[in-house]
Amino acid sequence: MDRSFREALKNRRSFYDIENRSPVSDALIEEIIDFALEHMPSAFNSQTTRLVLLLGEHHKKLWNIVMETLREMIPADKFAATEKKVGSFAAGYGTILFFEDQNIVKDLQGRFPTYADNFPVWAQHASAMHQFAIWTMLEDEEGLGASLQHYNPIIDAKVREAWSLEPDWLLVAQMPFGSAGKRPDPKETQPVDARKKVFK
Repeated sequence: MDRSFREALKNRRSFYDIENRSPVSDALIEEIIDFALEHMPSAFNSQTTRLVLLLGEHHKKLWNIVMETLREMIPADKFAATEKKVGSFAAGYGTILFFEDQNIVKDLQGRFPTYADNFPVWAQHASAMHQFAIWTMLEDEEGLGASLQHYNPIIDAKVREAWSLEPDWLLVAQMPFGSAGKRPDPKETQPVDARKKVFK
């Protein structure tokens, strides 16, 4: 979709009504992920972000893990709402998992002890930039809708085992996506003047 950068940012929203189809190829989705990995900044150029793209049965497997994990935690008489919510993510086309490599974080902490407490925070900053960039690009590619979910840490061990992932990859977020259905209602925002200060 031919939008300006500002228009793309404005149109990125949380889509919970998504379908198991994509108007673009899997190759283009992977290209979006590659672009973010190559161009997003990170503290000390540490490049701590790790991404996993789940499509087809792998996407369904993830949300089945989420569903069954929550089923063990939530009373049966209160599970219907959770089942509906998780089912809406499972109804999508794919999911992107966002991780941060703790090996790199620990190495930086050792080499730069003055900033040791900051490196985990800065890794989260890097992850957030990857999340936002990919989210915006997915929405900007002809009708893909996405949202950002956080079922970590309760699914971490099962996810790591299911896809044989490195033990030092820390799961940060999950992004289900698919062809966008109903567009979200207009977003309510607080006045910008109440959220900024300018000194000249």
